[in-house]
Amino acid sequence: DAIGLVFYAPSPRFVEIEQASNIAKALPAFITKTALFVNPEVEYVKQVLNHVDIDLLQFHGDESAEFCEQFNKPYIKAIRMQESTDLNALALEFKKSAGLLLDAYIPGVPGGTGEQFNWSWIPDELELPVILAGGLTSKNVKQAIQESSPWAVDVSGGVEASKGVKSPEKIMQFMQQVMSTVE
Repeated sequence: DAIGLVFYAPSPRFVEIEQASNIAKALPAFITKTALFVNPEVEYVKQVLNHVDIDLLQFHGDESAEFCEQFNKPYIKAIRMQESTDLNALALEFKKSAGLLLDAYIPGVPGGTGEQFNWSWIPDELELPVILAGGLTSKNVKQAIQESSPWAVDVSGGVEASKGVKSPEKIMQFMQQVMSTVE
């Protein structure tokens, strides 16, 4: 299990460093604390890492592999999927990443759109683990897992009561559907 802490100011899910630190300290053991960035300044990432106990970095912008690797932390790279996206080439480019997070492509929006993409675009064999995102809800996550066999799923808007506000009921429904695929 993981929690994503969004360090991207335009997002309704944005958290300040102090707030993120308090959240991270309150989490139980074995929850991966993930810091999400979109085209950040190097110093900002370092500032977050100096003040928040982060386990994993997640980059949602146009960051290069070299940029992502400089922080000496495991990272995942978000890919905005289009039919023409060459995931095998991206898996080679980001070969040191912990995985590729696949999200819907919406022009001008780095993620968190609530839109889904065509899961058939994901190759059966890929050199890196796939984290499936993009428009997942309790109504479609079971089918998404069955069709794409991801290593993990990522959800945000699909479990919100309103933008940026999580719904415990929706989280529970979502997780019940995820767990139903692990029989």
